[in-house]
Amino acid sequence: MNTLETGYQNIHQPIIDRCLLGDRAAQYELYKLYSKAMYNTALRITGNQMDAEDVLQESFVNAFRKLKSYKGTASFGSWLKRIVVNNAINLVNKRRLEVEPLESHGVEEELVEQQNDRDLTYDVTMVNQGIMLLPEGYRMVLSLYLLEGYDHKEIGEVLGITESTSKSQFNRSKKKLREILKEELKYAG
Repeated sequence: MNTLETGYQNIHQPIIDRCLLGDRAAQYELYKLYSKAMYNTALRITGNQMDAEDVLQESFVNAFRKLKSYKGTASFGSWLKRIVVNNAINLVNKRRLEVEPLESHGVEEELVEQQNDRDLTYDVTMVNQGIMLLPEGYRMVLSLYLLEGYDHKEIGEVLGITESTSKSQFNRSKKKLREILKEELKYAG
C-alpha cells in the first residue's frame, strides 16, 4: 500500500510480509515485538493472568489467520490490539458480564469528579493493583476508556451498552477505584 495514500508507514512491514509467506521465524519475531503489550491489555480487561494468557494466544492465532486483511492504514499494533480487546471482551462476556443499570447521573457530579481527578496523584503500581480489584464491569469500562483510548460510544458498541451507561460506569469506576486505593490498599496519595 502506498504510504502517500494512507499517510502511514509501518516499520514492521518487512516482518509482516514474511509472515504472509508463512515464515514461522517471522511470526515468532512479531510475537516477541507485541506480546508483552498485548498481554497487559488482555490482563487489564480480564483481570486474570490465565485468561489474559489464553486471550493473548488466541489473538495471535487469529491475527496470523487474518493477516491478509491487515491493510496497513493503521499500525500493526493498533490492528492487533483491536483483536486482543475483542477477544478479551468476548471471554469476559462468556462469564456473563453484568453491567449496572444507569441511574440518575447529574452534570454537577461529573464536574466535581473531574475537579477531584486534577487534585489526585497516585503511584502507578498501586493504581494497577486497585484496577484489578474493581468489579468486572467497572474494570472493563475504565480500562477501555482510560488505558486503551476507546471513547464511550465505541465502548458502548463493543460491550452492547449505551454510551451514557459507559460514561456512568466510568465515573463509578473512578469513585470505586479511589475507595479501593484509600480503604483496601491504604494508599494516602
